[in-house]
Amino acid sequence: MSLDDDSLAYHSDDPPGKIEIRTTKSTSTQRDLSLAYSPGVAAPCREIAERSNDAYQYTAKGNLVGVVSNGSAVLGLGDIGAQASKPVMEGKGVLFKRFADIDVFDIELDHDDPDAFVESVAGMGPTFGGINLEDITAPDCFRIEERLRERMDIPVFHDDQHGTAIITGAALLNAAEIAGKDLESLSVTFAGAGAAAIATARFFVSLGVRKEKITMVDVDGILTEERADRGDLDPYSREFARDVPEGELADAMVDADAFVGLSVGGIVSTEMVQSMAGDPIVFAMANPDPEIDYETAKAARDDTVIMATGRSDYPNQVNNVLGFPFIFRGALDVRAAEINEAMKVAAAEAIAELARQDVPDAVRKAYGDQPLQFGPEYIIPKPLDPRVLFEVAPAVARAAVDSGAARTEIDLDAYVERLEARLGKSREMMRTVFNKAQNEPKRLALAEGGNERIIRAAAQIEERGIARPVLIGDEDEIRRTVANLGLEFVPEVVDPSAGEYDHYTESLYERRQRKGITRTEAAERIRDSNYFASVMVDQGDADAMLTGLTNHYPSALRPPLQVIGTAPDTDYAAGVYMLTFKNRVVFLADATVNQDPDEDVLAEITCHTADLARQFNVEPRAALLSYSDFGSVDNEGTRKPRRAAQRLREDSSVEFPADGEMQADTAVVEEMLEGSYEFSELDEPANVLVLPNLEAGNICYKLLQRLGGAEAIGPMLVGMDRPVHVLQRDDEVKDIVNLAAVATVDAQNE
Repeated sequence: MSLDDDSLAYHSDDPPGKIEIRTTKSTSTQRDLSLAYSPGVAAPCREIAERSNDAYQYTAKGNLVGVVSNGSAVLGLGDIGAQASKPVMEGKGVLFKRFADIDVFDIELDHDDPDAFVESVAGMGPTFGGINLEDITAPDCFRIEERLRERMDIPVFHDDQHGTAIITGAALLNAAEIAGKDLESLSVTFAGAGAAAIATARFFVSLGVRKEKITMVDVDGILTEERADRGDLDPYSREFARDVPEGELADAMVDADAFVGLSVGGIVSTEMVQSMAGDPIVFAMANPDPEIDYETAKAARDDTVIMATGRSDYPNQVNNVLGFPFIFRGALDVRAAEINEAMKVAAAEAIAELARQDVPDAVRKAYGDQPLQFGPEYIIPKPLDPRVLFEVAPAVARAAVDSGAARTEIDLDAYVERLEARLGKSREMMRTVFNKAQNEPKRLALAEGGNERIIRAAAQIEERGIARPVLIGDEDEIRRTVANLGLEFVPEVVDPSAGEYDHYTESLYERRQRKGITRTEAAERIRDSNYFASVMVDQGDADAMLTGLTNHYPSALRPPLQVIGTAPDTDYAAGVYMLTFKNRVVFLADATVNQDPDEDVLAEITCHTADLARQFNVEPRAALLSYSDFGSVDNEGTRKPRRAAQRLREDSSVEFPADGEMQADTAVVEEMLEGSYEFSELDEPANVLVLPNLEAGNICYKLLQRLGGAEAIGPMLVGMDRPVHVLQRDDEVKDIVNLAAVATVDAQNE
């Protein structure tokens, strides 16, 4: 099928369109309906009538944006009218929700008259927390935005102007740095003099480009003062008329440091690029065909051409989705009266800064494992990078407060945590652990220190103050990899093959001499980074360790079990996953270690998992699971969890409720516990789930992760004498960083 056919099928599948409205409160009882509507709804109405700002407290206004268009300038389609623009506006709503959890009503107005358009939108002010104007022809868009900003006390933002300007500005900041050019001395040529071009030129001035060094060209040539005097230019394009001779685009590009194309495809030639100053910046953003295609521009010169386009199939896509969701998020969350220039500059600077940071593995995978690293081929972040929310929204909110646009104060540190919670429960839970880890960072041995993901994780671990990482491995190789990755990170490296570690050899020999190991074999094994890190922790030279990224789980676990062993009065270690859903978190054990645990092991695992839950500030409620409910089936398999639960209930040192055996749905559905099994020790659904064997544990967590939509953190190893965690071979950098934080908190609890 063609792209058009796929798109038509996508939009027409039942239900038609891309968005719907869902309730956010319970509506399952008559009382719920009485609260949602009559007569209960009268109470918030009265409060808002007395204090209009209470609308932010009692309604969805504070998280609701109106996406408004008349369809007069739809990208790539032109003036197609209000009705035909609706799929685009719905799509804009999808992006708001997907990237910043902002709700949208799309409003398509059948108005060609700017005055009628302004009146209609201004009358909707009580409904929305902000207005996103979209796909409105120039110069009407300028007048409409100006008048709405004057009349409305909520942010009004024409994304075709300012969104393009902000993302292009972020790209310019980084391109100029890479090219070694100062913004104040930069000579910039624009192809196009429409809404996007004028707004971008204005924004460049806000960033530091001198207005007199901007040359703008439209279909009739360079915008000059002579043309302005003849009346050839509208009031908005006249702003960039220069006192220079008239000429064409080719004349304007001679010796230019930067070219910004916001016009039509194919108008820039190889010779024009060759005429530019050294290491030129070429932003050819016409869609779908740029002013000059990527390969032609790059091949035009022997020096570095820093190239950006509006296309996703080339590096450095200038995509407005990097801006508007997060700009509105920050503006809404401080109830800003407007989106001002300071807020826009803050957004551009935050986007530019993010491109200089290490890119998460998930983002690399989403883009076909491209080598995304700050440089000429990567000057702006990718739209699917989840960190944009945490960087841009707080920057915008801070600028709104500092510039006086905000109508409420916020704690910016707490604000970042709230934003993380919007993207999933796992981020909220991990924030608790990160905060604890940062209070007292511990020395962390990373056994596979030469691995690229481990090195990238170590840089983040140190930067975030989670731990003091020590990379175990070949020092020359590690430092080469750090340099190749472009990391501003000077790691501590311990090379087992380069130093004298006789005391480590002796320690290993003493532990294993009656387990079949000779002194010579101990000396050989100590050169293995996994054994070395284990002895390092055992000797107190490190507080915790991570391993396993390049080994099978049993192989990685063996050295720390042999050297460090389990904790006193503990016979078994176990692997625990924290599974997070939208409004719930559960800890599931054992999914990695014990193949067929007996009742003693199950009881022990339950206690260790409960202790782990408390590290996340979760008060544990444990259920030992089976396919039987409280004796409904009686055989050896069901007796094990039943006896383990009884042992826990009878142990006075156990300070959490535990019960079983029970089926999984009984454990997690409150109505089942209260209805059929009111005698249960659990008065709320369980959040610690102990599976009867390794097979069940592994199957359960993978099904919940893949089909149930759970985010999985782990496996976290519990029951060891010192903090040890074994990674999975496909773990990403964020997984390593998460387990590093858990290991640090483990060490703090020692």
